[in-house]
Amino acid sequence: MGYKHDYDKILTRLTLILARLNDGESLSVKELSGEFNVSTKTIQRDFNERLRGFHLYQYKKRWQMQDGFSVEKTKSLDEQLVLNIIEKMTEDIGGKFATTSHKLLSKIKNKDFNPIYTKLNIEDISDKFEYIKTIEDAIKNKFELECTYTNEREGLFTANVQPLKIANYEGFWYLVAFRDSYVEKYYLKSIINLKLSKKKFTIDKRIEELLENSINIWFQSDTEPFEVKIYADETATKYFKRRTLPTQSIESLHKNGSMEFSIKITHEMEIIPIIKYWIPHLRVLEPQWLCDIISEELEIYLTKKENT
Repeated sequence: MGYKHDYDKILTRLTLILARLNDGESLSVKELSGEFNVSTKTIQRDFNERLRGFHLYQYKKRWQMQDGFSVEKTKSLDEQLVLNIIEKMTEDIGGKFATTSHKLLSKIKNKDFNPIYTKLNIEDISDKFEYIKTIEDAIKNKFELECTYTNEREGLFTANVQPLKIANYEGFWYLVAFRDSYVEKYYLKSIINLKLSKKKFTIDKRIEELLENSINIWFQSDTEPFEVKIYADETATKYFKRRTLPTQSIESLHKNGSMEFSIKITHEMEIIPIIKYWIPHLRVLEPQWLCDIISEELEIYLTKKENT
C-alpha cells in the first residue's frame, strides 16, 4: 500500500501544479517545495522529467507554461493518452518489452484506435532481459554485481560493481555503477557473465542528484559541476523552452524571440555535441575556454573540408 500512497501523492501534486500553470500562474520551485512538503530536488524533478511534455519553461527561477499551450481537462482523455504514449514508447524499444507491455495494456484499453505516434530510436535490449531483471533486483536490494566487460582502456576484465541505475542516453542503454569509488558507465549490450553477489552496499545521495541532473553519458562523478551560459536565437529558443535540459535556467528573454540560459555540467562533452547540433542557432557565452574548444574544432572541420 505504501507504493500506491506515494503514487497518489505524486499524481495529486502534478495535477495541482499543472492546473495552476494552465491558469497562467508562474511557480517557484522553493515555494512549491514548502506547499507540498517535499524537497526542492523533488519539485525540480517534477518539472525536468515528469512534466517535461507539457511545454513548460523556466524564466527568472519561476516555471511557466508556454503561450498558446493548454491542458485538456478531461480525465478520461488524459488516461487514454497516457496509455497510448506508454504503448508507443515500448513499441519503439521492441522485443520482449513491447510484447509484454502490449499484453498488459490490452487488458486496460478497450479501443483499437491510437492517434499517438512516436519514434524514439531506442535500441532493442530484449536479449538482455534476464540481465535486466538481475540488475533491477541488485539495485532494489543494494547487492553488488560481478560481470565481465571490455573497453579500450582495460581490455577484457572482470569487475565487482555497485549498480545505481539502468540509464538510457541518446537511445543507448547503460548500467551506471560504482567501481573503485568512481561512477562508471557500462554499455549494457557489452556486459557478459553477470552474477548477483551477496555483498551489500550503500549509496551517497549526492550521486542520485548527479544522475538526475546528467544530460548524457559524459557526466563525471568526481568533478564539481560548473556553469555554462548559452545564447539561443529565436529558432533554438522555441525548442529549449519546450524541452528544457536538466538544471537549465533562463537568464533573459529578448523581444526578438532569442534568450540566454545557463546549465550546470561536469564535463564539456555534456554540452558540446548539443551546441554543434544546433549551430548556428546556439552559441556559448561563458566560459570562454569552452567556446574556444568549439571554435577550434569547427576550424579543423572546415579546413579538412576545403582540402578534400
